[in-house]
Amino acid sequence: MQLDKNRHFSFIHDPIAFEDKKDILFFRGACPQKHRSDFLQKYFAHPLCDLGHTGGSSEHPAYTKPKISKANHLGYKFLLSLEGNDVASNLKWVLASNSLCVMPTPKYESWFMEEKLLPNVHYAHISDDYENVEAVLEFFIKHPKDAKDIVHNAHEYCARFRNPRIEAACNLLVLRKYFYLSAQGELTSAEKSLLGL
Repeated sequence: MQLDKNRHFSFIHDPIAFEDKKDILFFRGACPQKHRSDFLQKYFAHPLCDLGHTGGSSEHPAYTKPKISKANHLGYKFLLSLEGNDVASNLKWVLASNSLCVMPTPKYESWFMEEKLLPNVHYAHISDDYENVEAVLEFFIKHPKDAKDIVHNAHEYCARFRNPRIEAACNLLVLRKYFYLSAQGELTSAEKSLLGL
């Protein structure tokens, strides 16, 4: 189901063109998980990065920075999206921005069908060990057209989730199928055909 829409499906309007943004990878977020902590420790002082932990200051006092609004993220060409305990909550609005989403292959899947996102088609792909981050950033700084093509593809991917009527209909069909498969209701022949039953 498409749950917690306000958190996960709040797409953003980005008025800043990619070429007018800073050549920096930007991230603000809580980093209690090891994979997020590892990224922070590895790249906190890197000149191409502006990273900050926004959770409890006792966790990473040396890396703690204040939270900032989504709008203030938009001045940067590269926005980091790292999964936390499950999906990355910033993924949808980052993909809808004019910045390039930078992330490893997603491991969790939600209503957004993360497994359909293709590396270097919808986002700039970095390895799980983060070893290639600098090379990826330098490539897209030198090849802005490639970055803008990926941003365009990301916008097209997000567009399929922005029609409220279609999203509501899909939610209802998921419920109809669930109730049918759990013997809590019947379906019409048209519904069975639509749902592949």
